[in-house]
Amino acid sequence: MSDTPLIDLKADPFTLFDAWMSDAEASEPNDPNAMAVATATPDGRPSVRMLLLKGVDKRGFVFYTNLESRKGSELLANPHAALLFHWKSLRRQVRIEGPVEAVTAAEADAYFASRSRMSRLGAIASDQSRPLSDRSVFEERLKTTDEKYTTGPIPRPANWSGFRVLPETIEFWQDRPYRLHDRAVWTRDENEWNVTRLYP
Repeated sequence: MSDTPLIDLKADPFTLFDAWMSDAEASEPNDPNAMAVATATPDGRPSVRMLLLKGVDKRGFVFYTNLESRKGSELLANPHAALLFHWKSLRRQVRIEGPVEAVTAAEADAYFASRSRMSRLGAIASDQSRPLSDRSVFEERLKTTDEKYTTGPIPRPANWSGFRVLPETIEFWQDRPYRLHDRAVWTRDENEWNVTRLYP
């Protein structure tokens, strides 16, 4: 019914993710590393937003945020998350679920230093997710912060860092005609991955 190869159940899930991300980098018009990040309060009330993946290795998937933002607060109180990548140009999705851990200070410092100057200043000036009486208030804080750091390094704020999602499940989804999609899920068992193909 389709010439598209089925998902390879013998593949390592991280290797397969890297291959799909490389395909997305070649085909997506912008931000192939964009992902929906779902968190929840301790009593299970969910929230979701779009972020950018900033690192992936055999340990997990990394993103950065203000720790006092809604997502930061929820992750500190309930350290579990779900990620969703949707590459419309490829008609593919990847779903990832698992606990989260904080990145090291060295990792956060290195990524913060790699950001543009204005992004670093914004991280200092912004009380992310909290009420803002008027946009001019933020813009004035940004200007003041800019003037404060005219020379020398811009330090990473203590309330700005990152999280690593440690995947317990990684599901790959690929479109096929007539909604007869191809799905496969890798589930971690200690240091082993078990893989199962799923019905569409």
